[in-house]
Amino acid sequence: MPRLRNLPAILCCAALAALTGCSGGSSFEGGNILHVNLGAEVQDLDPDLVTGVPEHRALSSLFEGLTDLDPATMQPVPAVAKSWDISEDATRYTFHLRDDAKWSNGDPVTAKDFAYGWQRILTPSLAAEYAYMLYCIKNAKPFNEGKITEFSEVGVKVIDDHTLEVTLESPTPYFLSLHYHQSYFPIHQATVEKFGGMAERGNRWTRTGNHVGNGAFRLVEWRPDEYIRVEKNPYYWDAASVRLDGIEFTPISDVLTEERNFRAGKTQITETIPLQKIEVYREENPEELMVNPYLGVYFYRINVTRPPLNDVRVRLALSKALDRERLAADVLKAGEQPAYNLTPPDTAGYTSSAKMDYNPEEAKRLLAEAGFPDGKGFPKIELLYNTSEQHKTIAEAVQQMWKNTLNVEIGLYNQDWKVYLDSTDTLNYDLARAAWIGDVVDPMNFLEMFTSYGGNNRTGYDSEVYDQLIEQAYATPEQGPRYEIMRRAEAQLLEDAPIIPVYFYTTKYLKAEEVKGFIPNILDYRRWKDLWLDTSGSGV
Repeated sequence: MPRLRNLPAILCCAALAALTGCSGGSSFEGGNILHVNLGAEVQDLDPDLVTGVPEHRALSSLFEGLTDLDPATMQPVPAVAKSWDISEDATRYTFHLRDDAKWSNGDPVTAKDFAYGWQRILTPSLAAEYAYMLYCIKNAKPFNEGKITEFSEVGVKVIDDHTLEVTLESPTPYFLSLHYHQSYFPIHQATVEKFGGMAERGNRWTRTGNHVGNGAFRLVEWRPDEYIRVEKNPYYWDAASVRLDGIEFTPISDVLTEERNFRAGKTQITETIPLQKIEVYREENPEELMVNPYLGVYFYRINVTRPPLNDVRVRLALSKALDRERLAADVLKAGEQPAYNLTPPDTAGYTSSAKMDYNPEEAKRLLAEAGFPDGKGFPKIELLYNTSEQHKTIAEAVQQMWKNTLNVEIGLYNQDWKVYLDSTDTLNYDLARAAWIGDVVDPMNFLEMFTSYGGNNRTGYDSEVYDQLIEQAYATPEQGPRYEIMRRAEAQLLEDAPIIPVYFYTTKYLKAEEVKGFIPNILDYRRWKDLWLDTSGSGV
């Protein structure tokens, strides 16, 4: 018999009710609801206006693109599109949509809904950070930059309700994999425009009672800072395969509280685990501990517009003074690898040739050359991190390394997720904790972030040389030459140092044994419709 601790609290309540005759309340006090912690409050439930992992986790239950990813293989599979044709030169894709794809209000999902969603995210006045994800589409970039104003000039053509033709700027090997990402989701035009304009930020169409999606689940209730509740969508084309009745997403950022909730059965999948608890679970409950490779990098952004960080010598000094191996071994302790560059090694066969080495003597020399010998005269700057005990622990270790090696004082301060995102978006920081998890398994997804026009740049970095190299890589279809251009681009990025790579991720979180259908993968992508709860034999 499974231990009672492994059962979510609501399942125990349901079982007790069956034994005692007590009645429950709402449908989210029933037995087939998965409880997942996101680790932070979401910015919004608008696919075109969010960028974080918590948001994608929630949105992937509410929306579906033309294709999805198979969690086991990370290969694209049919979703709203039942099939597609690709031209010989790999620049034109013709998608054939399902006749039975519907929105959560029962309306049919059509090719126009995808065209509308893509037009919306590319509309300049919306200022969507992820607009650049669509730049592989012909004329998407000039439309987003306002250089052309007619969307009909962009390579998106609605042939009929169930046929969408997409023309690319050049062959894009990972194009089909992009469509599981929120930037490619369709948008229900009538709903958006009922509550505001097409390009209106803060449009209330995403709120409880207003939201319309096309995913396996539909929104029941969103209470900011409390929970997001979604239920099985009866209009979903593959509803018969969905075994969960619903999911409750919580935004708990305190990792100790999250872990206590897991032990109490209130959470079945956590976002992370306290660093000091990893060995405990390895020894006592290894079946609940999930530690797997993860296509992601933890790094610090540097606001290159602020003195003294506008001096590349200062930026390089901070990076070279960071002992990443000691950090990984003594602080992180879950198999994380020191990061001496941005892109995780062997990303679809790509590995950077340039590295940012640990060299404390060189760091001291560079700082002195910049006018701060032994840290004298160096102004106090601050390192921002989003609220998390783990980010705090890492920041304190880095702070001490910089003090010991460079004799500089770095202050630490934290902000809640939404405020932190606003601070980094507006360059209202000196140094800021950051992370990038691959949206697709391709090195370009990491490197394109730091183009001058990249919505997720957030450093003030603007290099014509770097931009040109990325553009050359976009236009190069052959993998070997393409990767070589990207290696040159990454070398330029490390030389200019608008970022400080820290470590390459592993996923580390807790999953209750009753959660089935869960397939770990390097993107930590969770296809919610595949999951189910095994509560058999769970006598109370």
